[in-house]
Amino acid sequence: MDELVLRGLAKWPDVPAVYGWLTLDRRGNWLIKGSPIGNETITAFIGRNYERDGRGRWFFQNGPQRVYVALEYTPFVYRAVNGDDAVLAIESHTGSKATLLSGAWIDETGALLLETEHGIGVVHDRDLEKLVPSFIDVNGAPLPEDTLDQLMELLQQGRPAPIWIKYGESNVRVEPLQSHKVAEGFGFDARPIAPEGEAKCA
Repeated sequence: MDELVLRGLAKWPDVPAVYGWLTLDRRGNWLIKGSPIGNETITAFIGRNYERDGRGRWFFQNGPQRVYVALEYTPFVYRAVNGDDAVLAIESHTGSKATLLSGAWIDETGALLLETEHGIGVVHDRDLEKLVPSFIDVNGAPLPEDTLDQLMELLQQGRPAPIWIKYGESNVRVEPLQSHKVAEGFGFDARPIAPEGEAKCA
């Protein structure tokens, strides 16, 4: 967290939390009461001070005040930041580079989810094409486009398929996953609400 935020927490430790104001959408945009935040300085500040509490609720620490985040899908949105012909490089919506890929899933809508050292996140839908060269078979060979389409369809149907993603030195198998099981399966609260009796700002 920013030093300014830490100083604010130390000075005013008991400021009531805010619920229902801030949302993270499926494309990594921050929204206040449904309106996108377009100021890059503000979005960068939110990203640097974005954390998770012990109950699996994600929040933005705004100085001494905790602002809980409603998640449209996952706590992170991943972007492919490599060029079209370059080795795959992934970065979260907060600007943090991912160095370790530990899991990959396709849900019933065809969305690709990745788990990195930062946490679980959905890949931005506009970046899926950049990942195509990184999908491989069990022997590490690139998959022809028609074969890849067939295997992706199997995963969307909830069936296993012999497909992996190559990321750095790791080959990670892609598994099927139902979207309604993501929050529970990865231990996060997508819609935080104030516990009974907790002071809060409306």
